[in-house]
Amino acid sequence: MNALIIFTLLFVLMLTGMPISISLGLTVLTFLFTMTQVPLESVALKLFTGIEKFEIMAIPFFILAGNFLTHGGVAKRMINFATSLVGHWYGGLGLAGVLACALFAAVSGSSPATVVAIGSILLPAMVKAGFPNRFGAGVISTSGALGILIPPSIVMVMYSVATNTSVGALFMAGVVPGLALAGVLGFVTWYRARRFDYPRQPKASAAQRLKAFRDSVWGLLLIVVVMGGIYTGIFTPTEAAAMSAVYAFIVAVFVYRDMSLRDVPRVLLNSANMSAMLLYIITNAVLFSFIMTNENIPQALAEWMLGQGLGPIAFLLAVNVILLLAGNVMEPSSIVLIFAPILFPVAVKLGIDPVHFGIMMVVNMEVGMCHPPVGLNLYVASGITKMGITELTVAVWPWLLSMLGFLVVVTYWPPLSLWLPRMLGMIN
Repeated sequence: MNALIIFTLLFVLMLTGMPISISLGLTVLTFLFTMTQVPLESVALKLFTGIEKFEIMAIPFFILAGNFLTHGGVAKRMINFATSLVGHWYGGLGLAGVLACALFAAVSGSSPATVVAIGSILLPAMVKAGFPNRFGAGVISTSGALGILIPPSIVMVMYSVATNTSVGALFMAGVVPGLALAGVLGFVTWYRARRFDYPRQPKASAAQRLKAFRDSVWGLLLIVVVMGGIYTGIFTPTEAAAMSAVYAFIVAVFVYRDMSLRDVPRVLLNSANMSAMLLYIITNAVLFSFIMTNENIPQALAEWMLGQGLGPIAFLLAVNVILLLAGNVMEPSSIVLIFAPILFPVAVKLGIDPVHFGIMMVVNMEVGMCHPPVGLNLYVASGITKMGITELTVAVWPWLLSMLGFLVVVTYWPPLSLWLPRMLGMIN
Protein backbone atom coordinates (compact mmCIF):
# COMPACT_ATOMS: atom_id res chain seq x y z
CA MET A 1 0.00 0.00 0.00
CA ASN A 2 2.84 2.41 0.88
CA ALA A 3 4.54 1.67 -2.46
CA LEU A 4 1.28 2.41 -4.28
CA ILE A 5 0.88 5.72 -2.44
CA ILE A 6 4.50 6.76 -3.16
CA PHE A 7 4.39 5.97 -6.89
CA THR A 8 0.90 7.44 -7.34
CA LEU A 9 2.03 10.69 -5.75
CA LEU A 10 5.20 10.73 -7.89
CA PHE A 11 3.34 10.21 -11.19
CA VAL A 12 0.63 12.76 -10.29
CA LEU A 13 3.31 15.39 -9.67
CA MET A 14 5.09 14.45 -12.91
CA LEU A 15 1.84 14.72 -14.88
CA THR A 16 1.56 18.36 -13.78
CA GLY A 17 4.72 19.04 -15.80
CA MET A 18 6.91 19.40 -12.72
CA PRO A 19 10.61 18.50 -13.25
CA ILE A 20 11.42 14.94 -12.18
CA SER A 21 13.92 16.09 -9.53
CA ILE A 22 11.37 18.32 -7.77
CA SER A 23 8.68 15.63 -8.12
CA LEU A 24 10.97 13.16 -6.35
CA GLY A 25 11.78 15.59 -3.56
CA LEU A 26 8.16 16.58 -2.92
CA THR A 27 7.04 12.94 -2.98
CA VAL A 28 9.60 11.98 -0.35
CA LEU A 29 8.95 14.96 1.93
CA THR A 30 5.16 14.60 1.71
CA PHE A 31 5.32 10.91 2.59
CA LEU A 32 7.89 11.42 5.36
CA PHE A 33 6.00 14.18 7.11
CA THR A 34 2.52 12.65 6.83
CA MET A 35 2.96 8.89 7.08
CA THR A 36 6.19 8.15 8.96
CA GLN A 37 7.95 9.06 12.19
CA VAL A 38 11.38 9.53 10.57
CA PRO A 39 13.16 12.49 12.25
CA LEU A 40 14.06 15.46 10.06
CA GLU A 41 17.72 15.22 11.13
CA SER A 42 18.10 11.78 9.53
CA VAL A 43 16.67 13.13 6.26
CA ALA A 44 19.22 15.97 6.20
CA LEU A 45 22.01 13.52 7.07
CA LYS A 46 20.95 11.17 4.28
CA LEU A 47 20.98 14.06 1.81
CA PHE A 48 24.65 14.74 2.51
CA THR A 49 25.89 11.17 2.91
CA GLY A 50 24.04 10.10 -0.25
CA ILE A 51 26.08 12.35 -2.54
CA GLU A 52 29.49 12.26 -0.87
CA LYS A 53 30.44 9.08 -2.72
CA PHE A 54 33.76 9.27 -4.55
CA GLU A 55 32.23 7.83 -7.75
CA ILE A 56 29.82 10.78 -8.14
CA MET A 57 32.79 13.11 -8.72
CA ALA A 58 33.30 11.35 -12.07
CA ILE A 59 30.07 12.87 -13.43
CA PRO A 60 31.10 16.58 -13.58
CA PHE A 61 34.55 15.63 -14.90
CA PHE A 62 33.15 13.52 -17.77
CA ILE A 63 30.66 16.30 -18.58
CA LEU A 64 33.50 18.83 -18.67
CA ALA A 65 35.64 16.59 -20.90
CA GLY A 66 32.69 16.06 -23.26
CA ASN A 67 32.05 19.82 -23.48
CA PHE A 68 35.69 20.59 -24.29
CA LEU A 69 35.62 17.98 -27.05
CA THR A 70 32.22 19.15 -28.37
CA HIS A 71 33.30 22.80 -28.58
CA GLY A 72 36.69 21.84 -29.96
CA GLY A 73 37.33 20.28 -33.35
CA VAL A 74 37.69 16.69 -32.14
CA ALA A 75 34.32 15.60 -33.58
CA LYS A 76 35.13 17.01 -37.04
CA ARG A 77 38.44 15.14 -37.15
CA MET A 78 36.82 11.90 -36.00
CA ILE A 79 34.20 12.24 -38.77
CA ASN A 80 36.95 12.75 -41.37
CA PHE A 81 38.79 9.67 -40.09
CA ALA A 82 35.61 7.55 -40.10
CA THR A 83 34.69 8.76 -43.61
CA SER A 84 38.14 7.82 -44.92
CA LEU A 85 37.62 4.27 -43.63
CA VAL A 86 34.02 3.48 -44.69
CA GLY A 87 32.88 6.38 -46.87
CA HIS A 88 33.16 4.34 -50.09
CA TRP A 89 30.66 1.70 -48.92
CA TYR A 90 26.91 1.96 -49.50
CA GLY A 91 25.57 4.82 -47.39
CA GLY A 92 29.18 5.81 -46.72
CA LEU A 93 28.51 9.04 -44.83
CA GLY A 94 25.82 7.28 -42.78
CA LEU A 95 28.28 4.50 -41.86
CA ALA A 96 30.87 7.16 -41.07
CA GLY A 97 28.28 8.69 -38.75
CA VAL A 98 27.83 5.40 -36.86
CA LEU A 99 31.60 4.92 -36.57
CA ALA A 100 32.18 8.55 -35.55
CA CYS A 101 29.44 8.29 -32.90
CA ALA A 102 31.09 5.13 -31.53
CA LEU A 103 34.48 6.87 -31.39
CA PHE A 104 33.09 10.03 -29.81
CA ALA A 105 31.03 7.95 -27.35
CA ALA A 106 34.31 6.48 -26.14
CA VAL A 107 35.49 9.93 -25.04
CA SER A 108 32.31 11.82 -24.03
CA GLY A 109 30.09 9.59 -21.81
CA SER A 110 26.89 11.36 -22.91
CA SER A 111 24.40 10.55 -25.67
CA PRO A 112 23.03 14.09 -26.27
CA ALA A 113 26.62 15.40 -26.46
CA THR A 114 27.44 12.74 -29.07
CA VAL A 115 24.36 13.66 -31.16
CA VAL A 116 25.25 17.37 -31.00
CA ALA A 117 28.96 16.94 -31.76
CA ILE A 118 28.58 14.50 -34.66
CA GLY A 119 25.13 15.49 -35.93
CA SER A 120 25.76 19.24 -36.23
CA ILE A 121 28.70 18.55 -38.59
CA LEU A 122 27.63 15.37 -40.40
CA LEU A 123 23.90 15.93 -41.02
CA PRO A 124 24.33 19.05 -43.23
CA ALA A 125 27.09 17.19 -45.13
CA MET A 126 24.79 14.19 -45.71
CA VAL A 127 21.98 16.39 -47.04
CA LYS A 128 24.45 18.19 -49.31
CA ALA A 129 25.73 14.82 -50.61
CA GLY A 130 22.19 13.78 -51.59
CA PHE A 131 20.99 11.72 -48.61
CA PRO A 132 17.38 12.19 -47.47
CA ASN A 133 17.08 14.25 -44.28
CA ARG A 134 15.19 11.40 -42.58
CA PHE A 135 17.97 8.89 -43.24
CA GLY A 136 20.65 11.06 -41.67
CA ALA A 137 18.45 11.94 -38.70
CA GLY A 138 17.66 8.26 -38.09
CA VAL A 139 21.35 7.29 -38.18
CA ILE A 140 22.60 10.02 -35.84
CA SER A 141 19.69 9.92 -33.35
CA THR A 142 20.14 6.19 -32.70
CA SER A 143 23.94 5.98 -33.05
CA GLY A 144 24.26 8.88 -30.61
CA ALA A 145 22.75 6.58 -27.97
CA LEU A 146 26.06 4.67 -28.00
CA GLY A 147 27.29 7.53 -25.79
CA ILE A 148 25.89 5.86 -22.66
CA LEU A 149 26.89 2.26 -23.53
CA ILE A 150 30.45 2.57 -24.83
CA PRO A 151 32.54 3.59 -21.79
CA PRO A 152 33.01 6.01 -20.19
CA SER A 153 29.32 6.40 -19.39
CA ILE A 154 27.62 8.81 -16.99
CA VAL A 155 24.59 6.48 -16.72
CA MET A 156 26.87 3.60 -15.67
CA VAL A 157 28.31 5.81 -12.92
CA MET A 158 24.78 6.48 -11.69
CA TYR A 159 23.95 2.76 -11.68
CA SER A 160 27.12 2.19 -9.67
CA VAL A 161 26.07 4.88 -7.17
CA ALA A 162 22.59 3.34 -6.84
CA THR A 163 23.73 -0.29 -6.41
CA ASN A 164 27.39 -0.16 -5.20
CA THR A 165 28.52 -2.10 -8.30
CA SER A 166 32.11 -1.59 -9.53
CA VAL A 167 32.30 1.28 -12.06
CA GLY A 168 35.43 -0.21 -13.64
CA ALA A 169 33.72 -3.58 -14.19
CA LEU A 170 30.68 -1.82 -15.71
CA PHE A 171 32.90 0.20 -18.06
CA MET A 172 34.68 -2.92 -19.30
CA ALA A 173 31.37 -4.80 -19.57
CA GLY A 174 30.05 -2.07 -21.89
CA VAL A 175 32.84 -2.39 -24.45
CA VAL A 176 31.74 -5.56 -26.30
CA PRO A 177 27.96 -4.78 -26.29
CA GLY A 178 28.77 -1.22 -27.38
CA LEU A 179 30.83 -2.39 -30.35
CA ALA A 180 28.22 -5.05 -31.18
CA LEU A 181 25.39 -2.48 -31.16
CA ALA A 182 27.48 -0.16 -33.34
CA GLY A 183 27.82 -3.09 -35.76
CA VAL A 184 24.05 -3.71 -35.73
CA LEU A 185 23.25 -0.03 -36.39
CA GLY A 186 25.92 0.05 -39.10
CA PHE A 187 24.38 -2.99 -40.80
CA VAL A 188 20.90 -1.40 -40.83
CA THR A 189 22.44 1.78 -42.27
CA TRP A 190 24.30 -0.16 -45.00
CA TYR A 191 21.27 -2.32 -45.85
CA ARG A 192 18.91 0.66 -46.27
CA ALA A 193 21.50 2.61 -48.24
CA ARG A 194 22.04 -0.35 -50.58
CA ARG A 195 18.31 -0.93 -50.95
CA PHE A 196 17.57 2.70 -51.88
CA ASP A 197 20.91 3.23 -53.71
CA TYR A 198 22.06 6.18 -51.62
CA PRO A 199 25.32 7.99 -52.58
CA ARG A 200 28.80 6.64 -51.91
CA GLN A 201 31.99 8.62 -51.37
CA PRO A 202 35.16 8.17 -53.45
CA LYS A 203 37.48 5.59 -51.87
CA ALA A 204 40.18 7.25 -49.78
CA SER A 205 43.79 6.40 -50.55
CA ALA A 206 46.14 4.98 -47.93
CA ALA A 207 47.82 8.40 -47.67
CA GLN A 208 44.46 10.14 -47.07
CA ARG A 209 43.54 7.61 -44.38
CA LEU A 210 46.90 8.06 -42.68
CA LYS A 211 46.50 11.85 -42.72
CA ALA A 212 42.96 11.58 -41.29
CA PHE A 213 44.26 9.29 -38.55
CA ARG A 214 47.10 11.67 -37.70
CA ASP A 215 44.67 14.58 -37.50
CA SER A 216 42.34 12.69 -35.14
CA VAL A 217 44.92 10.81 -33.09
CA TRP A 218 44.94 13.29 -30.18
CA GLY A 219 41.21 12.80 -29.69
CA LEU A 220 41.48 9.02 -30.11
CA LEU A 221 44.27 8.88 -27.50
CA LEU A 222 41.73 9.95 -24.87
CA ILE A 223 40.19 6.46 -25.21
CA VAL A 224 43.60 4.99 -24.34
CA VAL A 225 44.03 7.39 -21.42
CA VAL A 226 40.67 6.53 -19.84
CA MET A 227 40.31 2.81 -20.59
CA GLY A 228 44.01 1.99 -20.41
CA GLY A 229 44.38 3.80 -17.10
CA ILE A 230 41.42 1.97 -15.55
CA TYR A 231 42.46 -1.44 -16.91
CA THR A 232 46.08 -1.17 -15.80
CA GLY A 233 45.06 0.12 -12.38
CA ILE A 234 46.97 3.40 -12.77
CA PHE A 235 43.87 5.28 -11.65
CA THR A 236 40.25 4.72 -10.64
CA PRO A 237 37.30 5.59 -12.95
CA THR A 238 36.84 8.88 -11.04
CA GLU A 239 40.51 9.76 -11.42
CA ALA A 240 40.23 8.75 -15.10
CA ALA A 241 37.37 11.26 -15.45
CA ALA A 242 39.53 14.04 -13.98
CA MET A 243 42.41 13.06 -16.28
CA SER A 244 40.08 13.08 -19.31
CA ALA A 245 38.87 16.63 -18.45
CA VAL A 246 42.45 17.94 -18.20
CA TYR A 247 43.52 16.08 -21.35
CA ALA A 248 40.47 17.34 -23.33
CA PHE A 249 41.26 20.92 -22.22
CA ILE A 250 44.90 20.64 -23.37
CA VAL A 251 43.93 19.07 -26.72
CA ALA A 252 41.16 21.61 -27.49
CA VAL A 253 43.10 24.73 -26.44
CA PHE A 254 46.80 24.00 -27.03
CA VAL A 255 47.02 21.12 -29.54
CA TYR A 256 44.16 21.65 -32.01
CA ARG A 257 43.70 25.32 -31.01
CA ASP A 258 40.01 25.18 -31.95
CA MET A 259 39.16 26.93 -28.70
CA SER A 260 40.71 30.03 -27.21
CA LEU A 261 41.30 30.61 -23.51
CA ARG A 262 38.47 33.18 -23.63
CA ASP A 263 36.01 30.36 -24.45
CA VAL A 264 37.03 28.26 -21.43
CA PRO A 265 34.89 30.12 -18.82
CA ARG A 266 31.78 29.59 -20.99
CA VAL A 267 32.50 25.84 -21.27
CA LEU A 268 33.11 25.65 -17.50
CA LEU A 269 29.79 27.41 -16.81
CA ASN A 270 27.86 25.12 -19.17
CA SER A 271 29.44 22.07 -17.53
CA ALA A 272 28.64 23.40 -14.05
CA ASN A 273 25.00 23.97 -15.04
CA MET A 274 24.61 20.43 -16.40
CA SER A 275 26.45 18.90 -13.42
CA ALA A 276 24.28 20.81 -10.94
CA MET A 277 21.12 19.58 -12.67
CA LEU A 278 22.27 15.94 -12.54
CA LEU A 279 23.50 16.20 -8.95
CA TYR A 280 20.16 17.70 -7.89
CA ILE A 281 18.38 14.72 -9.47
CA ILE A 282 20.81 12.35 -7.70
CA THR A 283 20.20 14.06 -4.35
CA ASN A 284 16.43 13.66 -4.58
CA ALA A 285 16.75 10.13 -5.96
CA VAL A 286 18.93 9.21 -2.95
CA LEU A 287 16.14 10.43 -0.67
CA PHE A 288 13.62 8.43 -2.70
CA SER A 289 15.78 5.33 -2.38
CA PHE A 290 16.08 5.96 1.38
CA ILE A 291 12.31 6.08 1.86
CA MET A 292 11.84 2.92 -0.24
CA THR A 293 14.41 1.07 1.87
CA ASN A 294 12.96 2.49 5.11
CA GLU A 295 9.55 1.06 4.16
CA ASN A 296 11.12 -2.30 3.12
CA ILE A 297 9.55 -1.99 -0.34
CA PRO A 298 12.42 -3.60 -2.37
CA GLN A 299 12.59 -6.54 0.04
CA ALA A 300 8.81 -6.98 -0.02
CA LEU A 301 8.83 -6.86 -3.83
CA ALA A 302 11.61 -9.47 -3.96
CA GLU A 303 9.72 -11.81 -1.62
CA TRP A 304 6.47 -11.34 -3.57
CA MET A 305 8.13 -12.08 -6.93
CA LEU A 306 9.93 -15.14 -5.59
CA GLY A 307 6.69 -16.28 -3.96
CA GLN A 308 4.97 -16.08 -7.36
CA GLY A 309 7.58 -18.49 -8.72
CA LEU A 310 9.01 -15.84 -11.04
CA GLY A 311 12.28 -17.11 -12.50
CA PRO A 312 15.14 -15.08 -14.03
CA ILE A 313 13.68 -15.23 -17.58
CA ALA A 314 10.25 -13.90 -16.60
CA PHE A 315 11.77 -11.36 -14.20
CA LEU A 316 14.11 -9.90 -16.85
CA LEU A 317 11.19 -9.68 -19.29
CA ALA A 318 9.13 -7.83 -16.66
CA VAL A 319 12.04 -5.48 -15.93
CA ASN A 320 12.45 -4.64 -19.62
CA VAL A 321 8.73 -3.88 -19.98
CA ILE A 322 8.79 -1.66 -16.86
CA LEU A 323 11.89 0.23 -18.02
CA LEU A 324 10.61 0.68 -21.58
CA LEU A 325 7.37 2.12 -20.16
CA ALA A 326 9.35 4.37 -17.82
CA GLY A 327 11.39 5.53 -20.81
CA ASN A 328 8.20 7.11 -22.17
CA VAL A 329 7.98 9.61 -19.30
CA MET A 330 11.47 9.91 -17.77
CA GLU A 331 15.07 10.42 -18.87
CA PRO A 332 17.78 7.79 -18.21
CA SER A 333 19.39 9.27 -15.10
CA SER A 334 16.08 9.41 -13.24
CA ILE A 335 15.04 5.90 -14.33
CA VAL A 336 18.31 4.34 -13.15
CA LEU A 337 18.31 6.16 -9.81
CA ILE A 338 14.65 5.33 -9.07
CA PHE A 339 14.33 1.76 -10.36
CA ALA A 340 17.81 0.28 -9.81
CA PRO A 341 17.58 0.25 -5.97
CA ILE A 342 14.11 -1.39 -6.20
CA LEU A 343 14.85 -4.05 -8.86
CA PHE A 344 18.49 -4.77 -7.94
CA PRO A 345 17.75 -6.80 -4.75
CA VAL A 346 15.33 -9.02 -6.69
CA ALA A 347 17.92 -9.58 -9.44
CA VAL A 348 20.57 -10.56 -6.88
CA LYS A 349 18.20 -13.02 -5.16
CA LEU A 350 17.48 -14.63 -8.53
CA GLY A 351 21.22 -15.06 -9.17
CA ILE A 352 21.49 -12.43 -11.93
CA ASP A 353 24.95 -10.87 -12.13
CA PRO A 354 24.89 -7.17 -11.01
CA VAL A 355 27.15 -6.10 -13.89
CA HIS A 356 25.03 -7.90 -16.50
CA PHE A 357 21.88 -6.37 -14.98
CA GLY A 358 23.47 -2.92 -15.21
CA ILE A 359 24.39 -3.29 -18.89
CA MET A 360 20.87 -4.52 -19.66
CA MET A 361 19.45 -1.41 -17.96
CA VAL A 362 21.80 0.86 -19.93
CA VAL A 363 20.79 -0.69 -23.28
CA ASN A 364 17.16 -0.19 -22.23
CA MET A 365 17.92 3.48 -21.52
CA GLU A 366 19.40 3.78 -25.02
CA VAL A 367 16.09 2.68 -26.53
CA GLY A 368 14.25 5.22 -24.36
CA MET A 369 16.45 8.04 -25.65
CA CYS A 370 15.32 7.39 -29.21
CA HIS A 371 11.52 7.41 -28.93
CA PRO A 372 8.99 10.05 -27.84
CA PRO A 373 7.71 11.69 -25.78
CA VAL A 374 10.88 12.16 -23.67
CA GLY A 375 13.57 10.84 -26.04
CA LEU A 376 16.43 13.31 -25.46
CA ASN A 377 18.24 12.33 -28.67
CA LEU A 378 15.13 13.12 -30.72
CA TYR A 379 14.89 16.63 -29.27
CA VAL A 380 18.58 17.27 -29.88
CA ALA A 381 18.31 15.93 -33.45
CA SER A 382 15.16 17.99 -33.96
CA GLY A 383 17.09 21.15 -33.11
CA ILE A 384 19.82 20.25 -35.63
CA THR A 385 17.60 19.04 -38.50
CA LYS A 386 14.59 21.39 -37.90
CA MET A 387 12.36 18.28 -38.24
CA GLY A 388 9.32 17.71 -36.03
CA ILE A 389 9.33 15.00 -33.35
CA THR A 390 6.65 13.01 -35.23
CA GLU A 391 8.71 12.99 -38.43
CA LEU A 392 11.84 12.04 -36.49
CA THR A 393 9.98 9.18 -34.78
CA VAL A 394 9.14 7.73 -38.20
CA ALA A 395 12.74 8.25 -39.33
CA VAL A 396 14.33 6.28 -36.45
CA TRP A 397 12.02 3.21 -36.59
CA PRO A 398 14.28 0.86 -38.63
CA TRP A 399 17.21 1.46 -36.25
CA LEU A 400 14.98 1.47 -33.16
CA LEU A 401 13.58 -1.97 -34.02
CA SER A 402 17.13 -3.33 -34.38
CA MET A 403 17.97 -1.86 -30.95
CA LEU A 404 14.98 -3.67 -29.43
CA GLY A 405 16.22 -6.92 -30.96
CA PHE A 406 19.68 -6.23 -29.55
CA LEU A 407 18.13 -5.60 -26.12
CA VAL A 408 16.70 -9.13 -26.17
CA VAL A 409 20.16 -10.56 -26.97
CA VAL A 410 21.86 -8.57 -24.18
CA THR A 411 19.14 -9.56 -21.70
CA TYR A 412 19.28 -13.31 -22.26
CA TRP A 413 22.94 -13.83 -23.24
CA PRO A 414 25.03 -12.64 -20.25
CA PRO A 415 28.45 -13.65 -21.72
CA LEU A 416 28.13 -10.76 -24.19
CA SER A 417 28.44 -8.35 -21.25
CA LEU A 418 30.50 -10.43 -18.83
CA TRP A 419 33.17 -11.98 -21.06
CA LEU A 420 35.61 -9.02 -21.06
CA PRO A 421 35.45 -8.08 -17.33
CA ARG A 422 35.81 -11.78 -16.45
CA MET A 423 38.81 -12.15 -18.75
CA LEU A 424 40.38 -9.09 -17.11
CA GLY A 425 39.73 -10.56 -13.65
CA MET A 426 37.39 -7.74 -12.58
CA ILE A 427 34.53 -10.10 -11.66
CA ASN A 428 34.32 -13.79 -10.77
